[in-house]
Amino acid sequence: MLTASGAAFALLALHEAHLGDWHRMFAWLGVALLIDAVDGPLARRVGVDTVLPRFSGVRLDLIVDYLTYVAVPAFALSEADLLPEAFRLPAAIAIMVSSLFHVADRASKTEEGYFVGSPAIWNIVSLYLFALGFPPFLALGVVALLILATFVPVLCLHPFRVTRLHVLTTMVTLVWAAAAAAAVLHSFPSPLWIKLALLATASYLIGVGLIRSLFRASE
Repeated sequence: MLTASGAAFALLALHEAHLGDWHRMFAWLGVALLIDAVDGPLARRVGVDTVLPRFSGVRLDLIVDYLTYVAVPAFALSEADLLPEAFRLPAAIAIMVSSLFHVADRASKTEEGYFVGSPAIWNIVSLYLFALGFPPFLALGVVALLILATFVPVLCLHPFRVTRLHVLTTMVTLVWAAAAAAAVLHSFPSPLWIKLALLATASYLIGVGLIRSLFRASE
């Protein structure tokens, strides 16, 4: 039920996106993100697979994640004034379709916990686009690059599953969460200090994955 509630929050976020209230949309997506962070460890702790063997928590999680991480943000990007108008709907369609590749890929994570290829975290990408206020064609370039990176076997750090640098990564993730919350509470584009915090934390999270990719290639 905790995991499934994410679908309700996805609908609430979609409703706010339809109204053009981007801050409320991200607030509901933030609630869904918090649920996604805690439901897996809770399920494993109480042994849901044993208690409810008929139901697949993994399948349920993927469905809800696709709604909150992909579908709602894609709709928002098709409606908001972030991308060039002629490219908004095509970009949203490309996001929806390319993300299915990641969702369906059985090898989308390594044993260490890294994502293989750019993960379908369009809720976070869209927050960055709203917060940073890029010119439309630069924002489109970012979207196109991340869509293409879905199919490139570069490693991307999962902040909770990768044990290497776990303490530092946790601290950076907490700073990112505070900056993301501040971005939602302030007007878009965000103040400079929020932009710097978002960019700095993203640089660390992306950089760790890229460095691990280089070492992996040489192994």
